[in-house]
Amino acid sequence: MDAREKAHEQFLVLRCQAGDEEAFTRLFERYNPPLKYYLRRLLESPEAADDVLQTVWLKALRGVKRLRRLDAFRAWLYRIARNEAFKQCRQDRRWAEVQEIAVDVNPGNEEEAFTEDDAARVHAGLSELSPPHREVLTLRFLEDLTYDEIASVVGCELGTIRSRIHYAKRALRRILEESNDDG
Repeated sequence: MDAREKAHEQFLVLRCQAGDEEAFTRLFERYNPPLKYYLRRLLESPEAADDVLQTVWLKALRGVKRLRRLDAFRAWLYRIARNEAFKQCRQDRRWAEVQEIAVDVNPGNEEEAFTEDDAARVHAGLSELSPPHREVLTLRFLEDLTYDEIASVVGCELGTIRSRIHYAKRALRRILEESNDDG
């Protein structure tokens, strides 16, 4: 997001805080599709994702007036989505406990672009990852959040996010290589 888009978003948030429904509608139109995708990646059930998405927008509508940092709207919104998704998982008892990797590493600049031909394989590979790995890769590469924004959404230190992305990319690479060997 460039500086102009950030400024426009902050203006919309400010208008929302003043009770402007049109501004909220514009933020909804901008963020509903990527939030829906993010939740479907986390929950794997389209119905559960849609239910959680409704809750996210209700909480955002009720809570936007309390948002202090206008520039943090996107991370705040994804944080609500993440918390609601975890709540749904706990209720459904489908969320497996995963040991967190808390090693601070610098993964370097290993981010690779995937072609459109690889998209189906990547999405299939993502579904095989652990929930924390699937989450950070979705936020970084599909939702285009910065490492700092991901740390804010997930509630982890920046080093943990770097580590998690590094290990998630390694796991996804292994899955994709295995699918190449099978095919």
